[in-house]
Amino acid sequence: MLHKFKKIDYSIVFILLILMVISILSIYSTTFGRPKWEVYPQKAVIFYIIGFIVFFGMSMINYKLIIKNYLYIYGVGMILLILVMFIGKEYYGAQGWLSIFGLSLQPAELFKLCLIVFLSALLARKKNRPLFFGRDVIPISLCVLPPLLLVLLQNDLGNALSYVVILVGLLWIGNIKFTHALIGFVIAVAALIGGTQAYIHYHDEVVKFLKDIGRSHWADRFDPWLVPDQTSRDVLWQTYNAKLAIGSGGISGKGYMEGTTIQSNRVPLAYADSIFVQIGEEFGFVGASVLLLLYFILIHRLVLIALECKDRAGPYLIVGIIAMLLYQIFVNIGPFIGLMPLTGITLPFISFGGTSLVLNMLSMGLVMSIKVHTEENEDILGSSEQPSITELVMKLFRRKSTQQEQ
Repeated sequence: MLHKFKKIDYSIVFILLILMVISILSIYSTTFGRPKWEVYPQKAVIFYIIGFIVFFGMSMINYKLIIKNYLYIYGVGMILLILVMFIGKEYYGAQGWLSIFGLSLQPAELFKLCLIVFLSALLARKKNRPLFFGRDVIPISLCVLPPLLLVLLQNDLGNALSYVVILVGLLWIGNIKFTHALIGFVIAVAALIGGTQAYIHYHDEVVKFLKDIGRSHWADRFDPWLVPDQTSRDVLWQTYNAKLAIGSGGISGKGYMEGTTIQSNRVPLAYADSIFVQIGEEFGFVGASVLLLLYFILIHRLVLIALECKDRAGPYLIVGIIAMLLYQIFVNIGPFIGLMPLTGITLPFISFGGTSLVLNMLSMGLVMSIKVHTEENEDILGSSEQPSITELVMKLFRRKSTQQEQ
């Protein structure tokens, strides 16, 4: 056991500790003097303690055991997503939380890692052979469709889109043909441009449609980004004050707990989704740059571990985790600097949120497990001739065959 602890990348542990300090200080600043939220800094400390326990615990477990049970992990994740549709609680317009022993659990967040494990196991079985569009890309994409639809039904657009980003990242490293990737990129860009233009030109019709299907809050998120001139003051309140706060921070910021916009509570959810605004106002461009530099160093270390990994599945897992983190960082910060609409995604390791933090710490623990156990060469995925993704997906419905293979 001791020799495993020696193999841990303690530069990553150090970065996580720095992010913990930033998170707790930021949460304290955004909740100070507000009786309803003053307990959040203490809760954040508890979440981080649990997170580090999960991190080191996961590091000691051979990640190949996780990969081996990818079907069960995917199945449990799907069960939780279905369960939340019936007994889930609603917060901030999204019915996506389960209450377990007084604690709130968000299955849509946890399913990100379930999806990464599942897709990594499927792609690793191809042994770096090119992915065929009909036999591989379409079936593996269809596996992402059910959880995507379930999370959309829960009104959680941000997490639903993260599944697509994870899929794209893993298909790219999974040796998808360049022509297929190029066609997909062109289609995505065309859809983005066409969609935004259609939203602008047919704004009233789109808003009415979203209202009819019970998704009117989606328009409240897109309007400040695409049609600010047609948006009410109430809808613009969060993004307008966020930009004002970040801009007023200047180069070095106004000082810790001296941010006038944050301290006057003019930015909703400043302790959670909008916590970057507190960093931008109170620590300025320098503070925001330091945070982004920490993320860069963390992701750089993850890439190095992926390159050193001798197993087939390890790099897929790490790339999936990197895609998840990059998506969360960009989608959280982007709305506050005018690059994209609000989606309600937490800032990794910084925002208040138990499920999100534990998931990210679990993901880092999985990366450490890859580093610790990469020298162990047993091939738990089997060495038979390469099946197509279609054949692998069919095994989801043939439990007996799956058990024989494992």
